[in-house]
Amino acid sequence: MAANLVKASHEVSVWNRTPGKQVEGARIASTPAEAAAGAEVIWMCVSDTKAVENVLFGEHGVESTIGSGAIVVDSSTISPFAELHFAQRLRSKGVDYVDAPVTGSKVAAEAGTLIFMVGGDDAVLARIEPLFQAMGKQVFRMGETSKGQAAKLAMNLQIAMIYEGFAEALTLAAKLGVSIEKLLPLIQASMVRSGVVEYKAPFVLKRDFTPNFPLRLMLKDIRLARDAARESRVKLPGLETVEEVYQMAAEEGQQDLDYAATLTLLEKWAGVEVKGAA
Repeated sequence: MAANLVKASHEVSVWNRTPGKQVEGARIASTPAEAAAGAEVIWMCVSDTKAVENVLFGEHGVESTIGSGAIVVDSSTISPFAELHFAQRLRSKGVDYVDAPVTGSKVAAEAGTLIFMVGGDDAVLARIEPLFQAMGKQVFRMGETSKGQAAKLAMNLQIAMIYEGFAEALTLAAKLGVSIEKLLPLIQASMVRSGVVEYKAPFVLKRDFTPNFPLRLMLKDIRLARDAARESRVKLPGLETVEEVYQMAAEEGQQDLDYAATLTLLEKWAGVEVKGAA
């Protein structure tokens, strides 16, 4: 994402929680505070709610140097309630705040074709439209600040459950003697087809669980959705069951594989392996 901002001729300073990572053409900052000093826009994309809080308000955090009139944009996937709290705290300093989580793979991030779901004031969003254009292909305005995060949790809830249905169907079909090569064309020709299946099926066929989206992060998002549901008094019985599958897969050491690796847990229980032709 930062590389695409540089390519679009924006002046960029970067700070990464993992030392040593660099972006060609960008200035490297030693702390979030240094990166934020004098910046018009501070754009974050980190792993969880605690990480966002530390970047903003921790020692050498953004809050210590950010100036009035600046804009903070958060493309992490975190709690909508926490996001709103962070926004309110920074607005007291005259800072505008936008939540803009993304959907898309590492390939989309590199290609500048991410999809943003954003929450924030329309006038503020108009100011950062060129930055969205540099990094993504579509921007969906979901409402006020925190509504982007709410939409992202609803999206990842569906992805987790659609893939779980696909993985369970493959496992049952394999146990019953139906080959994946025969089942997939049927899926894609019917109302069962989905973007999740279309994207994940080739990886499943190759038994390639290299992380495009690690299981541990999908489990984090499942828990965020369940937390939001509890706070809103919403029952999500299907997601509760899917969370159990992800938790057991993580306990078996799959947390750093792609979330598609949950298939292997279903296979283990069924005593079968889903595989394509050699």
